[in-house]
Parts: sequence; structure tokens; C-alpha cells
Amino acid sequence: MASAAVTPSAQPIDRRGNQNPLSLYVGDLNLDVTEPHLYEIFSVVGQVSSVRVCRDSQTRHSLGYAYVNFHRPEDAKSALEQKNFTPIAGRQCRIMWSNRNPSLRRSGKGNIFIKNLSKNIDNRTLYETFRQFGEIMSCKVAADAKGESLGYGFVHFEKEKDALRAIDECNSMQIGDTVVQVQPFKSKKDRGTKPGAFTNCYVKHLPEDVDQKEIVAAFSEFGKVTSIHLAQKDGKFRGFGFVNMESTEAAEAAVKGLNDKEFKGKKLYVGPAMKKEQRVRMLRMRYEKQKMELAKKSDGCNLYVKNLTDDVRDPDLKNMFAKYGSIISGKVMMDGDKSRNFGFVCFSTPEEAAKALTAMHRRTINGKPLYVALAERRETRMAKMEAKYARKAQMFAQGGPMMFPAQMMGGSHFMYPPQMMHRRWPGPPTAPMMRGPYMMLASQGRGMAGRGRGRGGRKGKGSGRGGAAGQGFKYTANARNQRGAQMLQQGSVAPAMAAGLTTQGGQGQMMMAPQMTKTQAPPAAIMQVPPQPAPQAGQSLSHSELARLPEEKQTEIIGERLYPLIESHEPENAPKITGMLLEMDNTELLHLMESPKALREKINEALIVLREAQE
Repeated sequence: MASAAVTPSAQPIDRRGNQNPLSLYVGDLNLDVTEPHLYEIFSVVGQVSSVRVCRDSQTRHSLGYAYVNFHRPEDAKSALEQKNFTPIAGRQCRIMWSNRNPSLRRSGKGNIFIKNLSKNIDNRTLYETFRQFGEIMSCKVAADAKGESLGYGFVHFEKEKDALRAIDECNSMQIGDTVVQVQPFKSKKDRGTKPGAFTNCYVKHLPEDVDQKEIVAAFSEFGKVTSIHLAQKDGKFRGFGFVNMESTEAAEAAVKGLNDKEFKGKKLYVGPAMKKEQRVRMLRMRYEKQKMELAKKSDGCNLYVKNLTDDVRDPDLKNMFAKYGSIISGKVMMDGDKSRNFGFVCFSTPEEAAKALTAMHRRTINGKPLYVALAERRETRMAKMEAKYARKAQMFAQGGPMMFPAQMMGGSHFMYPPQMMHRRWPGPPTAPMMRGPYMMLASQGRGMAGRGRGRGGRKGKGSGRGGAAGQGFKYTANARNQRGAQMLQQGSVAPAMAAGLTTQGGQGQMMMAPQMTKTQAPPAAIMQVPPQPAPQAGQSLSHSELARLPEEKQTEIIGERLYPLIESHEPENAPKITGMLLEMDNTELLHLMESPKALREKINEALIVLREAQE
């Protein structure tokens, strides 16, 4: 008997199997609203089974609507009645039954259009006004980006007969303080209007002594004028106005015929009347188009120059590159009166730009090596950096090989495999750096934690004397050592690891300790790596000293200096961020060590990439 009291329209009965009586659509959401926020709001009404905020597949930003699923139809119906049009994070939400079949919405049946609404009419007021005519699927007052009413709205009824009755009774009826017009909704296609069609013309550069009759006479040559408005402020004419034509053809003809035409000594501007949002969008599109054309025109000709000294200005930058070709423009980027230490030089041809890049990259000017590269748009550069950092972060998260500077590993100029070192930072354990033969490093006065074999095969704890004290490499007597030696000779072993075999006190040594087999034979050769001088940890790192070292050694030393700087900002993620930044050019790394501001920006970029990789 209780079920008979429920009207068919009150309960979301799905005759076609498309409308879900357990699922609600929640629209007009603030973009900051998340699933936990919605769950907290709707779980007060009933037991919620799931919540999903729909997001863009690329950016993962909210699309402004969500779906809330309940366990019981009664709870879903109560949530629709209690929470519809309530504010969520500062915006009034709009709730309706979830319907997977969009044909009813797209057909327009049962949908009515209400215009000339008062500005104080909101969604709830419009809903309460029209709900007496039947069950409403959706009700919305159109609003701008600021949430202010645009003066019209839509009400979509479940049944078409309810919509027709609402039109008959509410058309020309006063709602609030205005008389509204109610009519069936028609799409742009049904109205016969073309995209971009208009009847209202915007006119500016009008003389101060102009009369409305003169303007009407000028526009009447192209069609019938329905209305005219001249803008005034404090009784003074502002020099522009609006003229509305009867048809779109007449408006287009008026724009074509009167734009740039002399009128009482002034050249008129006549164009389609647009709202502020449309004008901003049009100007932005025009700017982006010009920007793309300029970038395409200067593709391969524009150079990015970094690491400039503070006293370099535009003429100085042009003089640096003048001998390599014809310069179209040269600009040093400034922050007020202070140089930002980078700029751009645009040549007339790509060949001249390539010649200048080859000659000037890493050339020392005023004691600083220049960094010169082809200029790229910020979006392109950020996309490349994010892709590169994402690959590195993913490799690290999966336990793949990753090199770290020796200072992070607890040694002195050593590159320890991750499975053989003391962990000094939180995080998942890394995977072995090499399969099969693995590398164990030792030095005079330093050993590895754990157990090793000393001289003569006697066992001892690795407290600094766990390895042999002789120079060169020692191998265990098996055939795989020979394979390991071949790997080192052929460059299969990481260069950074081979370069890090020297210590502050002298030469280090490497001992290959692979798996043993019965058929292996002892090797016949012993390899020795000559020591390479390197700046000590306390010394300043000069460009000239760094240039004399091998490239692998340069990266290692820079990493030792860069890690403490990063650790002071991000101690928890310092190893990961250092490993990511070491993929950059050495000149850029030196700049980061000299500029705390630039280093902080790179650390923030790396943190963003790490968070995205973890998600």
C-alpha cells in the first residue's frame, strides 16, 4: 500500500533501462571539489557506494561535474531533494538523475527557454516556479564566468505535455520584477543561425557632435535599423555606440560598407558587437596566431643565450654575435634595471644561427662560459623536461639503474652499487646496478660495511682494511673475471663508476666478485686505472679546472657539490632530485650552484614530476 502513494514521476523508473535510480549527476561544481569532499556531503543523507569526479584525460583537471552512487534508491531521491541547488565550495550545484541515454536531452523535447529573467533569479527560484507543472529533469539559469545571471535560463521537463502547459501559463508572466518570455527551446541549427551570425553592430570613433538620426541614416542604406544606443557617462558622449539591424545579412553588409569609412571627418570602426569574454577570447586567439607565425618565421634562426654577466646589455649581446651573420634582433631579458643573465639573438638565416651556436657555445666571455642553444617556446621546453624527468622518476621508482654522486653514497669519490652501500635517505630499495658480475670498490683507509677478504685470503670485517692494498684490479680465480675485464675494456661498465676509482689519499681498487663456476680459468691480465686529480670538497669549483677533467668526472664532481645544496632545501628527496638534475648540461649545473633562485626553481619542477610519477 505504501508504494501506491508514490507517483510515477517521483520515482526514477527506467522504462528503457537507461536511467539509474541509484546514481545522481552533480553539475556546476567548483573545479577544486574532490571525491572526498562530495562523499562527506552526500553520506549525511544516506549510504554512498561510490563518488567519481570526471576529469580531463590529459591534464587530470576537473570538468566541473561528478556522479554520486547510492546503495538504496530512497537515499538517492532524498539527496536529490535535499542537496539540489545547495552551495558546494562557493558554487551552487545542480543535481539530476544520471541518464546514460543522451537522446532525450539532445532531442529538445520537453525543454523550454525563458528569457528576460531578473538578475536576482537563481536556479532554485526558477525550479520552484516551474515544478508545479510536472517533474523537472534539469533547471539552469545561464551565468557568466563570475557567476552573474545572463538573464535567461532553461527548464527541461520529463514529459513534453508538461512543458507545453508551462509555456501556455507562464509566457508574458511576471517573475520577480520583470515580465518573462517562455517558448520552446530551439538549437542554433533549428533557429537557422550560422555560427558567428550577429545583428548588433558596434560603432566607435564617432564625433562628439553626432546625432542619432545621422547614424540611423547611414545604417539604413544596408537594411532596417531596429534600435540604436549611444554610450554616455555623466551626460557626456563617450564616442561609441550600438546599432541593431533587423537581419544578419543587413548587419554584415553594414559592417562591410561602413568600416574604415570617413564620417564627419573621422574614420569609423564598425564591427560585430561582442561581450567582454568574446573580445578577450578573440584577442587571445589573434595574439597566439601572431606568435605562432613569428615562431615559424624565426624557426632555426633564434638563439637562446644564458649565463651572461650582469653588465651585458642589448648592444653588447649583438656585438658578441655580429661576426657570424646578419642579426635581426638581440635582447637581454631584464628585471627592472637588473639583468636576468639570459637573452635572445635572432639571425636572418638558420645557417648563420647554426654557425654562431657552434662557435659561441661554452665560450668563456668575461670569465663565464656561455650556454647557447636554439630558442624554444616555453610550452615545448616544459613538455620535454617533464617527459625526461618522468622517465627518470619512473626508472627510479621501478628500481632501475641510476647513478648518484659519490658524496651521497657515503664514500669519497666512489660510486658504490646501491645494493652494497648504507642507505642514508628514505625510499624504496634500488635494484642492482649490474647483473652477473658486480663491482666492489675499496680504498686505502676506507672499506665497505660488511665482510670481505683481506690479503692472503684471511677473513676480516670491513672496517677500512677489507680490500687489498695494492694498486690496480684483483680478480678471483674464475673465468667470469675475464669476461668482467672485457666488459670494462669495452666500456660496458658505467664510465662514472670507472672514473670514481681514485680517493683523496691515492688510488682505489676494484675487485670483481662474480659467481663461481668449475670450468672458469684465471685471467692473465691485470688492469690499472691511472689517478686523475680533482678539486677537493672544500675548494671552489672553477670553470677552468672543470674543463681539464673528463666529462664523466665533471658530472661526478658537480654532483658532489650540488647534493648538499639540494639537501638543504629538500633533504627527503635530495638523492632523487640530484640524479634528475645531473642529466642537465654541466654549464647549466654550474649556473644552478651559483644561483640559489634558479636552483630553487629546478627543485620545484623536479618535485612536481616526482609527485606526478607517484600518482
